[in-house]
Amino acid sequence: ERLIHIQEVAGSIPALSTINACQKHMSKPIDQSVVGETHIEWAVPEYEQYSRGPYWYIIMSSLGIILVIYAVFTGNFLFALILILAGIIMFLQSHQVPRQIAFKVTETGIVLGRKFYSYNEFEEFYIFYNPPEVKMLFIQPISMMQPALRIPLLDQNPLEVKFALRQYISENTEKSEEPTADTLSRRFKIQ
Repeated sequence: ERLIHIQEVAGSIPALSTINACQKHMSKPIDQSVVGETHIEWAVPEYEQYSRGPYWYIIMSSLGIILVIYAVFTGNFLFALILILAGIIMFLQSHQVPRQIAFKVTETGIVLGRKFYSYNEFEEFYIFYNPPEVKMLFIQPISMMQPALRIPLLDQNPLEVKFALRQYISENTEKSEEPTADTLSRRFKIQ
């Protein structure tokens, strides 16, 4: 009875009712009639998990401590907090298995997990394929405010993926190198 009363009160507060509505909407499965027929699909890890040895942890911890000390001495406490949080997140991520998320190329758009992207949201796609190091699909949105979708190809045939996407999005064949940020994060094993 008390729970029902709290839900009624929360529903009458505009901000809380909007949050409740958003939570209900987010948990709904994607409507297959909107998605259409699936051309190609595979499961991708939520994030790339690197095997890091003890030397990596020693070097990165030392670098982190030095940067935190520098930030404190210069009075940049926000930078120090960001460094500490980044270290905690990286440590926690390295000790858990990433979830597998479904990726689908469909008739009307792209599905990544529970999120649907219409093709009109994207400008182009490109694939960097240099096995075994790099096997990655990048899908660039039209909006400069959104980052590119970065999808590991894993064992997928890049030609099949290109064929499926070319029907809906233009391919940028001039991109010959992986983005610098991705190269650095892979080399230094940083997520």
